[in-house]
Amino acid sequence: MLGRRNAIKGAAALGGMAAFGGVLAACGSDDPASSGDDGSADGGGEMASGTVRVGSNYSDAIPNAALRAALDVLPNEDLVVELNEVDHNTYQEQIVAYLQDPPDDVAPWFAGFRLQALASQDLLLDISDVWTNQLDDVLSGGFKQASTYDGKQYFVPWTYYSWQVHYRPSVWEELGATPPATFDELLTLCETLDAAGVTPFALGNDGRWPAMGTFDQLNFRLNGYQYHVDLMAGKESWTDDRTKEVFTKWEQLLPYHQPDPNGREWQDAAAALVNGEAAMYVIGGFVGSQFPQDELDDLDFFPYPELNPEHGQDTVEAPIDGWVVVANPDNEAAAKEVVAHFGTALAQDAYLAGDPSVQAPNSNVDTSKYNAMQAKSAAAVQNATNVTQFLDRDTLPAFATEAGQAIADFLANPANIDTILADLQGKAEALL
Repeated sequence: MLGRRNAIKGAAALGGMAAFGGVLAACGSDDPASSGDDGSADGGGEMASGTVRVGSNYSDAIPNAALRAALDVLPNEDLVVELNEVDHNTYQEQIVAYLQDPPDDVAPWFAGFRLQALASQDLLLDISDVWTNQLDDVLSGGFKQASTYDGKQYFVPWTYYSWQVHYRPSVWEELGATPPATFDELLTLCETLDAAGVTPFALGNDGRWPAMGTFDQLNFRLNGYQYHVDLMAGKESWTDDRTKEVFTKWEQLLPYHQPDPNGREWQDAAAALVNGEAAMYVIGGFVGSQFPQDELDDLDFFPYPELNPEHGQDTVEAPIDGWVVVANPDNEAAAKEVVAHFGTALAQDAYLAGDPSVQAPNSNVDTSKYNAMQAKSAAAVQNATNVTQFLDRDTLPAFATEAGQAIADFLANPANIDTILADLQGKAEALL
């Protein structure tokens, strides 16, 4: 699967498996040529050899194939890559146990507090030399900041995407619907869609993370970026009237969502968007990976509507995915060479050719090949006043788990919101 250079041994499963508010600059160009951007860890020096084991939570078909394509263009013919795969939720939920006894040298992970938490526990290898030798010239300062803990780099940005309200224009044209700009317009649209027999919002919250995206949108639209990041840091209260108002607004929208979301995977919710059963989906751009590739032209998005004129639509959520090296890899030189490769335009171009639902951080990626969705998402991030990562990346992981469960409890029983928020505030005081 990885071509003549790289053998792949797809294990059945792995054995145990932030707030960066600056706008991400230099997100891409249409000039793929660069010096020192060839996939070698030192930008052209002596290459490693032997076997490197790469973990993967790219379990869906399209990103899985795209990852394999990126590994297939690894320039070093002396490296053998073993790719070990596990489903996304299992990997994320068991990451600390996985890193304490890692079966792999290189693993996928996320920027923000999710990175800092692992680096602070000495579970990751310092790869500052990889940045110095190869990545500083092709990844912006914003991406470097997102890869840094305690002045050292532990992460290589690989893809990013924005969370928006996604929809199919063809479905909306048939219904005579247009994107709403305000919350009142959104409620009116939901009533119209519901009357037409179309579920306004798809929602699948299995894993307890997808609904975090809707909370984030409502909170920073209503209360602003600073309140949002301060709430994630424990500087504001979950029992504050401003926080409760987020859930009051959300409760108004709940009748227009797919019912019982906590038992539905995000991919199943995406299927409702694909087949026209649901009109909208608050989700990251990776939802495009669930569409037939010849139907991507019929996928679009609009920013979450304004809830408070003071804050308008000035904040965009743009998580960064990437790669880390475990603290004590069996083959350190090879592991560093592979993560350096992931940071190159060569690897990122190869990945995007197979998965055109996300954007690439390397400034030499050929953005002239971006489809309309990719270009629109990249522009939204570049032009945003404020950029957040995502709830479970903008706060400590232990608290994110509690927040995810609290949101799930709200979805199951919105009338119990006072008790839910009081309990969550107690968890915030204990953990943040």
